[in-house]
Amino acid sequence: MRWENLTVESGGNLPKDAALFGADAVTTRTFDTPEFRGITFHEIRAKSIVNRVPGASRMPFEWTVNPYRGCTHACVYCFARKTHSYLDLDTGLGFDSQIVVKVNAPELLRRHLGSRRWLGDHIAMGTNVDCYQRAEGRYQLMPGIIAALRDHANPFSILTKGTLILRDLDLLKQAAAVTEVGISVSVGFTDHELWRTVEPGTPAPERRLDAVRTLSEHGIDCGVLMAPVIPFLGDDPSQLRATVRAIAASGATSVTPLVLHLRPGAREWFMSWLAHHHPYLVRRYERLYAEGAYAPKWYQRRITRQVHELAEEYGIGPTRAGMPRRIPAPAEPAAPEPTQLTLL
Repeated sequence: MRWENLTVESGGNLPKDAALFGADAVTTRTFDTPEFRGITFHEIRAKSIVNRVPGASRMPFEWTVNPYRGCTHACVYCFARKTHSYLDLDTGLGFDSQIVVKVNAPELLRRHLGSRRWLGDHIAMGTNVDCYQRAEGRYQLMPGIIAALRDHANPFSILTKGTLILRDLDLLKQAAAVTEVGISVSVGFTDHELWRTVEPGTPAPERRLDAVRTLSEHGIDCGVLMAPVIPFLGDDPSQLRATVRAIAASGATSVTPLVLHLRPGAREWFMSWLAHHHPYLVRRYERLYAEGAYAPKWYQRRITRQVHELAEEYGIGPTRAGMPRRIPAPAEPAAPEPTQLTLL
């Protein structure tokens, strides 16, 4: 495994979001409990935890914190799969089962926030891999991370597919009392058959919407990132209506649709899955994504218009700039390749 690529000594060839740690600081563990069977954890003591978003990105935030790499949610479309190749790890099953855990993330973040050089900028979490994936149930890094942000009144946002966020409800309420807190839950569809095959390690869509409801009932506004909308599998008007109706019933403050995009690393894995489960769609996908990682703008605009019309009908709308305690909506993308806020 190419751990040396993420060491301080590796020089200037690091990916922008890479954690820095010593090559001798890796402890590999496996557990026999049912929820972790087949999963390997690589525990590392990182040397940095706050990552700057690349300057070319159009993301509506500049800084991120990612306590994990790899994700047991095993979403077949996850764009973050490519990052596992930096470690010589497989971007398919390896991404789903070889999880890097930055065990010292809370203490690193607290130290960073206390630095005189830190200006208190917004920090986004869950924008690479999910910080509330199953590993968090064992390692419990997020309570320390949220507590550090609360204690420094530092604004932050969390994007998740994990219902484990409810464990930290009290901490989130405390943080929201002193700073801007944005919570968004990702629910791209409510179709159970699609969910079981494309997001096999995640809580069911209705459980995620239950989490939205609970957060809202406790005074924490929670939007829904309707992502991804999967062409030809989750984009039928009846499916879009069912999903928006369920999102509205959950008490979500906003709904923001994003169409599936397929970057290198994710594209190969998704297309392999598609050929196995829906071979009749392979040629349609090749045509739809012939120009790159993103569906054509006409298709994206059609889905966005449909979802926004449904959201208006059901009494909710897209996230708008300036709305408090919410993850900002992605900037309007420029042709030919828009950049979209995505989970994992």
